[in-house]
This record gives sequence, C-alpha cells and structure tokens, in this order.
Amino acid sequence: MQATAHTIDPVAEKALAINLDDRLYGTFAEIGAGQEVARHFFRVGGAAGTVAKTMSAYDMTFSDAIYGQASRYVSLERLNEMLEHEFSLLEERLSSARGGGTCFFAFADTAAAMSHRGGNECHAWMGLRFQTRPGEPPSDVLLHARMHDQNNQLQQEALGRLGVNLCSAAFYHWKTPHSLVEQLLDAIEPKRVEIDWICLRGPAFDTHAPEPVDNRLLALQLVRLGFTPAVLFDDRGIPLLAADAIRKKAVLVERGRFAPVTRLNLTMLSDARRLFEEELTTASPGRVSTECPTILEVMEITMNNLRDQGTVNDADFLSRVDLLSAAGKMVLVSELGPFHRLAEYLAERHVARTGIVLGVPLLRELFGEGHYRQLPGGILEAFGRLFTNSVRLYVQPTRDALDGRVITAESLSVAKHLTHLLQHLLENRLLRGIPYEESMLRTYSSEQVRTRIASGDLSWKEFVEPAVAELIEQRGYFGCCSSETR
Repeated sequence: MQATAHTIDPVAEKALAINLDDRLYGTFAEIGAGQEVARHFFRVGGAAGTVAKTMSAYDMTFSDAIYGQASRYVSLERLNEMLEHEFSLLEERLSSARGGGTCFFAFADTAAAMSHRGGNECHAWMGLRFQTRPGEPPSDVLLHARMHDQNNQLQQEALGRLGVNLCSAAFYHWKTPHSLVEQLLDAIEPKRVEIDWICLRGPAFDTHAPEPVDNRLLALQLVRLGFTPAVLFDDRGIPLLAADAIRKKAVLVERGRFAPVTRLNLTMLSDARRLFEEELTTASPGRVSTECPTILEVMEITMNNLRDQGTVNDADFLSRVDLLSAAGKMVLVSELGPFHRLAEYLAERHVARTGIVLGVPLLRELFGEGHYRQLPGGILEAFGRLFTNSVRLYVQPTRDALDGRVITAESLSVAKHLTHLLQHLLENRLLRGIPYEESMLRTYSSEQVRTRIASGDLSWKEFVEPAVAELIEQRGYFGCCSSETR
C-alpha cells in the first residue's frame, strides 16, 4: 500500500512513533531480502534515537562467522542465533551507558524472496527480542511468514511492512497478545503474506501479562483471522510449522469433531494405516519400494467443526487438542473446508503421499454436487483437484440407522449420473473400503459420547481410550463431574 499526498501510510506512522519513543533503542539484522525493515525507520526520520546498528550478512561464510553454523539459513535456528547474538552485543556494549533508562531490542529476519530464476520457496523467519522494562530479561515474538507476491520487489516491500508491524505490535500491545497478533498484517493487502506460525515467550508473556500466554490459542487465532488456512500441532499439543513438519512425509489425515476423540476414530485410523502402508511399500505391481516415507497420523478439526456448539470456544478447542495429544496424535486445525483444498494445502507443503480417512456418511456428502457450485467444473473439477496430488481415500463402513444393514464404499448409493464416477475411483484404487468384521462393527459419534459424559452416564468410558477418559475426568471436560468433586 503506497502513501499518497492525501493519505498517511499507517506503517510509516508506526515507524515514526517508535523512532520518537525515547525508551527504545536497538539493532536491526536482516538476511536475504535487503534492509527492508530498517529502511522504513530511516525513511521516516528520527532513526538516530532508535537505531544502534543495522546489518546484513548475505554471504554464508560471513553469516556463519557472526552467528555460528546453521543447517539452514532461512530457519528458526538461524533466527534464534541472530537474536541471541545481537541482543547480547547491545547489553555488553551499552548497558553501563544507558541500560538504566532504556528498553533494548534486537530485530532479526532471515528470508528467501523470489529469485531471478523463480520456483523457490518464498518465506521468512522474523523475530523481535525486547525489554518491557529497563534492565529486565528480554521477551521474544517469533513468527514465520510465506510471501505470495509474484515478484521479488513486492515481496521485499511486504516483508518490510510486516517487520514494522511486528515491532509496533510487540512494543505497544504486548499486554494483550491477541491484539498483538491482530496488528501484524495491518496495511498489507490480503493474500500478500501468510503468517502460519507464531510464538510469544519470556517474562512479558509469562509473568507480566494478566494470564500466561498459550501459544496454541495464538495459533488458532491465525486461522480465525484468515492469516493462514491451517495450523499444525504435534502429539504434545505444541504448534509446529507445517511446511517443515510434514515435508516429504506420508500424511494420513482423519477429519472429525473429536469432542471427544473416540475408540472408533482411532480404530478407523489404525485400519486405514494398514492399507496406506501397503500402497506406500508397493512401488509398482510385483516390485517393492526400498524407500518408504515416514507416516504421520494427523487428526484434522475444521473451524466449522469447532463451531459445532455455535461459536469457537477457546476452552473447548484446548480440550480437544489435549485429548488428541493424550491419544498420541498430531492435530491440524483448518479453515480448508472441501477435501480438495486440504489435498492442495498438503501438496503445497511437499508431502510425499496423502491418505484421507472418512466414514461412509462423509463420503456420501462428498458426492453432494451442491458443495461445488462455486467451481466452474463442479464435482468433476473438485475430484480432479482432490486426486491430482497422490491422494487416496480410505472409507469406514457404517450401519444404516433404520434397518441396521452395513453400508460400505462399494455399496453406497449415489446419484445415478455419478455412479460411474464412484466406480472409477474404486476400480483405480483411489478410493478403498476399510476391511471390517460385521459382528464387531459399531458406529457411534463423538456427540453421543459427549451427551453421555454430560448426563453422568458412566458407560461413556467404553467408547474412549483409558488415557483419554482419565484426562476427561481429571479436568472435567464436556461437563464431566471430575473425580475430585464426586
């Protein structure tokens, strides 16, 4: 967004406000896309009162000599090294002269903007280490951004604006972390920059804030605000950068509400995994592949599923992540909606193979043409986009609610003119039914289990794993009467 004679650029206003703040003094270190952030502070004037030093270390040898060895130069590892080095120098060289009345800060970013050849991943790690009170231990705001502009100059410009927003948000909104996050893409046009990971840490957020910051909720906010289509959590509930965590992995995804996660959810995933592994280890008929990618099991909760009680409730969200962690599963929270968008999201992050686990009711919904009215090619376009990127669907049978008969992927009835499409997917093994024993087949939903929990019907424990049941009781999730209060 360019300033005109009749408007004041809000990013320039933020840079000037920081320059005129006598409390703040620090360093800017930028690698990979120019001195884009520092440039804003020099351009508005008054930088002498704010900027102790700016630098770039483009050459890898120089960068290593200054910050130490790093396995990757555009990485969280390198960002942490930069912040540690630059802030330590500030304290070492300036504490005695001005540390009693100054809040020091060190800003750093390491970026890969679009190269002249094109085709490279355009992203950046960015962070600010800062004091909220003179002399106190510093706090950090760290983030990862993906740049979507189609040329190098625009990407650099967006990166500079993001950096100024980060500094202003941290200096002036650290007491309200959710407000801090909201400021990050201020005055940057939609879709230019995606923020898909964030971490706040240090005394500002652990001890000075009204409540300790929970980075899981900030990750959720990134999706709520539309800053990113999805965020990923590991099997301990810690936010991950999806592009790093799932790259070149085989990802098996099950979508659901998981409120709570049930034994049926886990059984579906386990049974589908056997089919998934079979396909991964068979490179071609009669020949076994010697390299099988690591399989990651991911439970996906869409924002619509988080709104199943009307609105997205933070406590409800955390309970689902906690229980999935207790079951040892990774969690993807997304605003992706149609399955073809999920497949494209994973493909953009370079997964080796994708498997999607679902039940017959969701498969039936997948064949509902009303979901694809916004696509020029309708259901055929949606299915083409879904299966383009090495995707397979694994379908759990269900029992008909009226007559109790088993409905499988093979016996599912769809609209007559779509029958051939279903058969095509089955015959080409793009869609596979999960094997089952009819006598063992039980179908029930998270909602039914949740209702039993809330009503005090202890039979709910039959439907979840012991570790999940224990956590539900300990923390009183879903209206459960905790063991301490019974």
